[in-house]
Amino acid sequence: MSKPVKEPFLHITKRKEMPAKKAWAIRIGAIVAALIVCAIVTTLTTGLDPISVYAAMIDGAIGTSRKVLILLKELAILLCISLALTPAFKMKFWNLGGEGQVLMGAWATSVVMIYLGGVLPNAILILIMFIAAVGAGAIWAMIPAFFKAKWGTNETLFTLMMNYVAIQLVAYFMIVWENPKGSGHVGVINQAGREGWLPYIGTNSYIFVIIFVAIITIGMHIYLQYSKHGYEISVVGESQRTANYVGIKVDRVIIRTLLLSGALCGFTGWMMVSGTDHTITTTLAGGRGFLGIMVSWLAQFNSIAMIFAALLLVFLEQGAGEISTSCGLNQSFGDILTGIILFFIIGCEFFINYIVHVRKKSGKEEA
Repeated sequence: MSKPVKEPFLHITKRKEMPAKKAWAIRIGAIVAALIVCAIVTTLTTGLDPISVYAAMIDGAIGTSRKVLILLKELAILLCISLALTPAFKMKFWNLGGEGQVLMGAWATSVVMIYLGGVLPNAILILIMFIAAVGAGAIWAMIPAFFKAKWGTNETLFTLMMNYVAIQLVAYFMIVWENPKGSGHVGVINQAGREGWLPYIGTNSYIFVIIFVAIITIGMHIYLQYSKHGYEISVVGESQRTANYVGIKVDRVIIRTLLLSGALCGFTGWMMVSGTDHTITTTLAGGRGFLGIMVSWLAQFNSIAMIFAALLLVFLEQGAGEISTSCGLNQSFGDILTGIILFFIIGCEFFINYIVHVRKKSGKEEA
């Protein structure tokens, strides 16, 4: 006689869609809980008043007008990459190649900037740089998309490996362009005449970058929510079989979407070389190609919600740097606090999407 199968003590089921108010209440509660845990960790490990540590983080992020401007600039760059990756991820094409696509856009911008700077009028030079960057990023993303659409290759590995190819390509040209020779660095490109630099508004060129990304955010929201292409992306993401059944050409949607994704990443590389950094390095993207994935997922592919998700991550990063100088702590301590906060924020999404059932002794369950 077989023994009865014992019910597990815990099991998890998918939750039906939670009301937005309740979901945001959980997220806010997670942030409050994270701040409490950070306060306890700070007190136990450093003996400092956690309020002063939080004040240092706030000061590091928005303490002066210049810091606010830098915060907005970093927000714009991260947000643009997140927006670029979102159509592909909503389609369930796991594009891990954001880093390489940004680098290729930056590389193409640098090629035009170095070899045509001073030869063409600045307005035409900037336009050609823009076209080259967008084209390079689009082509770099289209390569794995084509192989996925035609032969079903694994896009995760393909796009990830393309990052390393882009890094090596940039590394080679850094040797060709290094200034001064033997330094291993390209230096500021066209520093004397500022050929290819975005025009300054006031004392910096960040304003154009912020304006561009604000326009792209609105455009991406309209594209994904209200356009035919956005609808097709959603259907392909839900089920490719369903998409084929209703007459959507999945191969075409995959290639078209990755062209858009890569073009926006290339555009980001153009903004960084022409508008913010004015140079190129192998680490120019700075991990934002991967951080953008987190922003996109936290915002549930909502372009407007991505503004707040990206702002939170940039705020934490900028604030963590201030802790090490103002409070005399190691830079790693700020990273620990950031990690705790992100752990709670990411973890709360589990409870928004799933229910944990606990078995009672009587055999009944309670959620």
